[in-house]
Amino acid sequence: MERARIVLIGAGSRSFGPATVRDVLLSGPLARRGVHLVLMDRSAKALRETVAYARQVNRKLGGKAMVSGTTSLAAAIRGAAAVVSAIEVDRYRYWSQDFHVPRKYGFRQIYGENGGPGGLFHALRNMGPTLEIARAMERLAPGAILLNYTNPETKLCEAVSRLTKVPVVGLCHGVFMGMHQIAHILARPVESIEFAAAGMNHFSWFQVIRDRKTGKDLSGELVRRERAGDWLADWHEIGLSRILFRRFGLWPSPGTNHHGEYIRWADEFYASEPQFFYDPADGHPWAPGGTVPEFVYSLRHTDTRRPWIAGAVTDGKGSPDDRSRNRPLKPSSEYAIPLMESLLCGVRHEILAVNIPNRGAIPNLPDDMVVEVPATADAGGWRARAMDPLPEPVAAICRTHASIHKLLVEAWAERSKHKLLQAVLLDPVVHSYRGAVQMVDEMIVLQRRLLPPLR
Repeated sequence: MERARIVLIGAGSRSFGPATVRDVLLSGPLARRGVHLVLMDRSAKALRETVAYARQVNRKLGGKAMVSGTTSLAAAIRGAAAVVSAIEVDRYRYWSQDFHVPRKYGFRQIYGENGGPGGLFHALRNMGPTLEIARAMERLAPGAILLNYTNPETKLCEAVSRLTKVPVVGLCHGVFMGMHQIAHILARPVESIEFAAAGMNHFSWFQVIRDRKTGKDLSGELVRRERAGDWLADWHEIGLSRILFRRFGLWPSPGTNHHGEYIRWADEFYASEPQFFYDPADGHPWAPGGTVPEFVYSLRHTDTRRPWIAGAVTDGKGSPDDRSRNRPLKPSSEYAIPLMESLLCGVRHEILAVNIPNRGAIPNLPDDMVVEVPATADAGGWRARAMDPLPEPVAAICRTHASIHKLLVEAWAERSKHKLLQAVLLDPVVHSYRGAVQMVDEMIVLQRRLLPPLR
């Protein structure tokens, strides 16, 4: 049987590049099927490093796979069976704009990655390259599946599903964060609990929390133990989660800095100003000669008890390189490989979270909206698990963002500044028409190199 051509676009990614390399090469079903792992990145230097790492891992595992690299998208995709996308361009420079410019106009978004006005521009920047990948697949690898790791997950999958014929699945590990939070509160091993969650990416809600052995519903126990908890216990991560759980009845995932992006009043629960902190009197970090400051994911992950003079100058990149020769060869918990094992090797897998068009999986959300739901995958494809309706306040928030996502895709397709402004004005954190117009104008100028020409 011909080797399955698996392509990783954005192979130089510090987060997903090395992890995906290990996942592909460690998979027993894929090894038996036969794999040609093709690594693609537009940065020749980053590509060389990841190709060298992949070949090193392949040798350690007996050299069963073929490994190659290219800076050409067309050369990489031709004949592919599966394409994994994990792309960003100058990530932290533009994120610092996504996070801070909307706040300059008083829009209290707590994060700027997936929701809020900053998340809209993050999506617009990545929409063009993502659609370029999908359209190359239509021409050169018809029938191949696109497995997307790139954020904003929901918005990009909406663009691919609405504007191309490529089957796309968005994948995210956020649901695992919620699972571990619940297990910690219940004082049970996470593997002893059965979970099922549904909603939007980074705004997912657990409808099933059961003892895996006995089938006992643990929701009541979660209510009691949450009520008994100290309010400051892990507050920065789950303080907002606890309030949402009390008011709406389901535990949300993954944590304040993500599901808070979709809620206007989330800033009461999150200290957002340290993210990319800089003194504006010294100039903006994206001005000529500026240096992107350190990215603070959350106060929980940042120790402020530091030496007065730092031992090394930060580059704002936050995450360490993951291509160490001494890195243990263990698979990650990401879902791209189980999906490939299902589709290419016929292995049945239960996937806890896929981002796909709804098609009735969540009854009280629009059919064409991309949602995050559990699914079963095998050689015939993937099938979403039928979920219960979401609580009405949760569904109402999701429906608002469904409209925002639809308008944003139309803005990109029509090159319409008018549609973009409509999407911005629908966002819950936007409270000023004048501020929205001025913010859109400023962001278009700052990010014009990566945005479509908007009329």
